[in-house]
Amino acid sequence: MNKKQKKVLVRIIAAAVCILVLTLLPVEGALKFVLYMIPYLIIGYDILIKAGKGILNRQVFDENFLMAVATVGAILLGDYTEGTAVMLFYQIGELFQSYAVGRSRRNISELMDIRPDYANIEGEKGQLEQVDPDEVAIGSIIVVQPGEKIPIDGVIIEGKTSLNTSALTGESVPSDVETGSEVISGCINMTGVLKIRTTKEFGESTASKILDLVENASSKKSRSENFISKFAKYYTPAVCYGAVALAVLPPLCRMLFMRLAPEWGDWIFRALTFLVISCPCALVISIPLSFFAGIGGASNAGVLVKGSNYLETLAQTKYVVFDKTGTMTEGVFEVNGVHHAQIDEEKLLEYAALAECRSSHPISKSLQRACGKPLDAARVTDVEEISGNGVIAKVDGVPVAAGNRKLMERIGVGCRDCHSVGTVVHIAVNGVYAGHILISDRIKPHAKEAIAALKSAGVKRTVMLTGDTQQVAGRVAAELGIDEVHSELLPAGKVAQVEMLLGKKTEQEKLAFVGDGINDAPVLSRADIGIAMGAMGSDAAIEAADIVLMDDDPLKIAKAIKISKKCIRIVYENIWFAIGIKVICLVLGAAGIANMWVAIFADVGVMVIAVLNAIRALNVKKL
Repeated sequence: MNKKQKKVLVRIIAAAVCILVLTLLPVEGALKFVLYMIPYLIIGYDILIKAGKGILNRQVFDENFLMAVATVGAILLGDYTEGTAVMLFYQIGELFQSYAVGRSRRNISELMDIRPDYANIEGEKGQLEQVDPDEVAIGSIIVVQPGEKIPIDGVIIEGKTSLNTSALTGESVPSDVETGSEVISGCINMTGVLKIRTTKEFGESTASKILDLVENASSKKSRSENFISKFAKYYTPAVCYGAVALAVLPPLCRMLFMRLAPEWGDWIFRALTFLVISCPCALVISIPLSFFAGIGGASNAGVLVKGSNYLETLAQTKYVVFDKTGTMTEGVFEVNGVHHAQIDEEKLLEYAALAECRSSHPISKSLQRACGKPLDAARVTDVEEISGNGVIAKVDGVPVAAGNRKLMERIGVGCRDCHSVGTVVHIAVNGVYAGHILISDRIKPHAKEAIAALKSAGVKRTVMLTGDTQQVAGRVAAELGIDEVHSELLPAGKVAQVEMLLGKKTEQEKLAFVGDGINDAPVLSRADIGIAMGAMGSDAAIEAADIVLMDDDPLKIAKAIKISKKCIRIVYENIWFAIGIKVICLVLGAAGIANMWVAIFADVGVMVIAVLNAIRALNVKKL
């Protein structure tokens, strides 16, 4: 508990003791009123102040106003115990709600531990100096010692270690890294000393982006939250006017039409009971808390949801569309062979690697690795990259084209088919076909399991879109059990396919697209819900996505859907439970059957039960 919560707890205990003592004392009249005002003001002074401020600010109709009117009215009618008890139990409910929200916030704020306080740089004499991470420029060399957080994204230039990535991915298994490995901020260095060359500024690093996503998640409200806000806006004034009508109309009718005494006290007490019952706390508190807890639980599982509106949309997902490379496959390409070479194989590899040396694409990197020697980019001129085809350049003044069959057709060079399954890079040197290089990618360990998990989570259809060849795409789709595959697509083609799928589904069914590359950003934005691979995915994809998977594991997609469905189920349970109980108790209160103690249950009791139900959304480990 924080200090504020402890103070409220002390007030609750003090007021409860006073009420208990006063119920045992045989006091009556004015003395009884004065004595009961002590616990009433101890427990309720802040509610009365808030109600008064609301009236002055012309924001009258809220729960503070309802509690103030109901309890003051009950005391004026001589029901001191009931009036004070209503305020006491209301404060107990508020304390409980505050504690539950605090628990959810702590659950999310554990992510704040990934924010580094400093970065180590080497001084002129070799000693380490601690500086603000914001002051470290791109390309700087930082030192991370065992037990320290990696402050900024970068590449290891010296050292090897194991990294604790649990704050980012929710996984407790350490990740082994070494010289040449890319590392992201927020991970904890467990064993060796690392020297890292930074590749981003601190503000653009993974840790900063995660914190920004989580902190802004609550600003994007779901339809359910917006409904409750609108509902409370009209509901509270309506029940206030209803209570006034209940207090005034029956006595007047009795007096005017039945010529009987009006019995004002009985009907005013019913109206006050009606007010206590009608307080919308359970709905106003538990619905946002359910989404807040759901987002917190998801973040602990390594799934970052940018807003509760996306959590609600995810629960309705029936179509999941995947990119292939880096999403369902590891994006770690390896050269598996050189076929139909018309020149020396090593020279063919060198030409291909040099032509592709300025590209950051995984295929380009695999060619550079296979070449096995340093490449001088100065040997390459007139580079023209053709999207979805390949690259044309001059290597040592010789025209070289490296790409797919479309590129060969584009430059009018005939090419040979490859009978092995994989990505084929055709090479033309000086306008003549020189052979092709076979490159293959590895399927991610959990990819097949992820497709099966999506089916069990209620997804109707899985689709894969890729720029790769039909042969490679078909093999991957068949191995994973994906329902539909479209290959050899440019970025615009992926958008067109998603548009077609969006046209086929119903309005209630939602389509999610999962990708990791810059070329996936348009599709991520167009889908109903965009899911990006956050560990090694491009910044553009992460920015365009609504949900980010921090460890790039496709199995987390099904888990995210299950988390969202559990959260939405809890939201609707709370809505129906709270409204149902209140309607029954309001009818009983208006009829004079329900007394103030029933009203306390309808308000505080329902709120406590709804809040307890809401915080179940935090528990996502078994999903």
